[in-house]
Amino acid sequence: MSTRKPGVFTDLEIKNLKPKNKEYWVREGQGFAIRVLPSGVKTWYYIYTNADGKKRQMRLGDGNYPDVSLGKARALYDAAKVGVGSGKDLLEEDKKAALERKHTPLVADFIDEYISSAKKKLKRWKDVERALRVEVLPRWGKRKITDITPRDIVQVRDEIAGRGAPVMANRCLAYISGMFAFAVDQYVIKESPYVRIKRAKKEEGKDRVLSPVEIKQFWLALDSDSLMMSSEVRTALKLILLTAQRPGEVIGMHSRELDGHWWTIPKERAKNKKAHRVYLSDTALDLIGDAKDRGYIFPSAGKQEGEGSITVNALSFALRRNIKGQSVGTDKVKRRKGAEYKRGPYSSKLPPENSNRIGVEMFTPHDLRRTATTLMAAEGVHYEVRERVLNHTMDKLDSTYNVHDYNDVKQMAMQTLERKLLTIMHSGKPSNVIPIMRGVAV
Repeated sequence: MSTRKPGVFTDLEIKNLKPKNKEYWVREGQGFAIRVLPSGVKTWYYIYTNADGKKRQMRLGDGNYPDVSLGKARALYDAAKVGVGSGKDLLEEDKKAALERKHTPLVADFIDEYISSAKKKLKRWKDVERALRVEVLPRWGKRKITDITPRDIVQVRDEIAGRGAPVMANRCLAYISGMFAFAVDQYVIKESPYVRIKRAKKEEGKDRVLSPVEIKQFWLALDSDSLMMSSEVRTALKLILLTAQRPGEVIGMHSRELDGHWWTIPKERAKNKKAHRVYLSDTALDLIGDAKDRGYIFPSAGKQEGEGSITVNALSFALRRNIKGQSVGTDKVKRRKGAEYKRGPYSSKLPPENSNRIGVEMFTPHDLRRTATTLMAAEGVHYEVRERVLNHTMDKLDSTYNVHDYNDVKQMAMQTLERKLLTIMHSGKPSNVIPIMRGVAV
């Protein structure tokens, strides 16, 4: 340590400290000191003795003088002195904090951990994974998960909503909230930064239902050669309309689930975790064809045989491509930077964007399920039967004491739906299916 006259450090004094052949220290007193290296680097320290009588040298600030000014160093010294006076060993706490931070995962790594867990618990974990990798990973991937603040989450929400996708913004908020809740459960963070963050926009209930004219136009388009759509996607869209089942359940149909006219959706694939039997009309069976030992009825072209089916997104992309003239290809980089949500041309053969190959206004695969339900209601299928066909969860009392399988009325409902659709296809002329549901009491 160098000797100096007692007194308070001045900025001029610190500035005039010259380097020597060896490092040396200059102390103001009461542990406030500065170290000068032969290179001229000057670093502030607080020198103290801990409760065990050991001498400690605690660096003040993350940088060196003059980046860490005398005023800033003194403020850090004053705070550290109070901590030591209360019995803390600040140097040990800093070392512990540094070690914890070293082992704190990056957001990119934690997304992988969260998705691995979500696969076992969330039915639609692929949607969660897709959103986190597309919307969150590029923004936060290289940051420590402990560094994410509520402001960061709000910015993600506003950026997604700002490109015209408020619903997607709300979905991402939910997925981000789930990820941080998992981080708390795993003791990765002490508390979630997701605190009272408002949704981007209040989502309104969807009510898109295809009219009979639109249904006929849609069905005829599916049978034509003008669509840019695979045969698997065409059949899956028709089956959603014919069975009133969820798109995700239809595209996951497997030959082991089929037995004659009955299709049993296992509880693992059902939204309410209850196995569900669906009657397949003659038209539905004709569309499926020979399913014996076939595996997935709608296999994915991107996976090895037997490994998986097409996705709901494939159905949505197909509809957008043929109704709005948009392609599957997406400039994700521009979208992440706030560019307007827009998919580029699929190929040089794609017609202008205002070209509509199907001839109806835009709708989603799930709208076909809603359309089928509406048709059944119009044909006199009672509410309770429709709910059983849709596999909606009934009230607790009914689900506990009513174990009737409703197979007979489910069959009637599906045959009535088939009759209605065939009547629409034949422009009002009666089909060969006998109307058997109207007026049936439950």
